Amino acid sequence: MESELQHKVAIITGASRGIGRAIAQELGRRQMRLVLVARSGDLLRELADSLGTESLVHVADLRDPEVPAAVVAATVQRFGGIDLVVNNAGATQRGDFLALGDAEWADGFALKFFGAMRLCRAAWPQLAASRGSIINIAGVGGRTASADFAIGGAVNAALLILTKALAHRGQTDGVRVNAINPGAISTERLLHRIQSVAAAQGLDQAAAAKAMAEKLGVPRFGTPEEIARAVAFLASPAASYCQGTILDVDGGETRTL
Repeated sequence: MESELQHKVAIITGASRGIGRAIAQELGRRQMRLVLVARSGDLLRELADSLGTESLVHVADLRDPEVPAAVVAATVQRFGGIDLVVNNAGATQRGDFLALGDAEWADGFALKFFGAMRLCRAAWPQLAASRGSIINIAGVGGRTASADFAIGGAVNAALLILTKALAHRGQTDGVRVNAINPGAISTERLLHRIQSVAAAQGLDQAAAAKAMAEKLGVPRFGTPEEIARAVAFLASPAASYCQGTILDVDGGETRTL
């Protein structure tokens, strides 16, 4: 049976590794045509070669205010339109609030929030024409505060509010806008956190990972593929009545409304 997403065009940011890479692989299996955006050109090209679907590699830094519009222009030139934007790019620095300066705060917002906002704005006319959708990958830190994740929590919360605001506009323009909040997902970033905890507490990595999961109150860490499948659902007609939906995919870590 053909995928309901077959031949549609998706832009995926932060596509070179982790969650973004898994999203590209999942949408590629559904025969979407993909625009893969990240700073790591070699990783993007290797991914594109492995997907078995038509892909455009766009190596760029979304911190640059001119890049989102350039990504949209390149997509339209290659594929003629846009059906889906997945804003996944962005990593923020953890640490003591008093030790984090303005540069760390500015960098956190520059990529994950402003990069996403500008890409949504640039792609909006194309998405309205195709009655397409936007999926923002935020994070559970935007719902539950943590002292060592002040930057990330603030950025994620801003991205969630942006999701709701654009969903409101999307009711008029025919664009669906939703968000996913991943919890602790097994990526390189999580591995580095596990290694840091192991070193600080004198544990091996397996023990440190178990201790971290127990502290979060989850039985295990999630996988990038689980986030990717949630993206495929929200992008599909099966989620046609989801508008402004914020989907926590976190193994039950978030226990507040």
